[in-house]
Amino acid sequence: MVFTRFVEVGRIVLINYGPDKGKLATIIDIVDGNKCLIDGPVNVTGVMRQVIPYKRIALTDLVVKVPKNARQKTLTKAWEENKIQAKWDNSVWAKKLAAKEKRKNMNDFERFQLMVARQQKAALIKEKIKDITV
Repeated sequence: MVFTRFVEVGRIVLINYGPDKGKLATIIDIVDGNKCLIDGPVNVTGVMRQVIPYKRIALTDLVVKVPKNARQKTLTKAWEENKIQAKWDNSVWAKKLAAKEKRKNMNDFERFQLMVARQQKAALIKEKIKDITV
């Protein structure tokens, strides 16, 4: 398996720590071996231009073709042309994060309903397997 997620200008990243946790951003410049300059764009993702350590971001498979230190307008145009938000929303990673958030926000009764539904599903599966094996 070949490594394909490199730190590069135009790489879309997911911020995994801090006030912007869970938001997407674009690497627009490499500061040094430990930090990079990212930008949302603000009007799309809500992330301001900032220097952030690599430990606080996760590289995604998505890349946009933008020049180094691209302006906000250029970055927004690249995001819209490449439909980055739509691609992210359809990715398995984003769907897992959404499911995790949904489970986290469940109340006690919804957790109970989920437990009952799982029990019913298990009973149906057990019954079908019993029919097949007999």
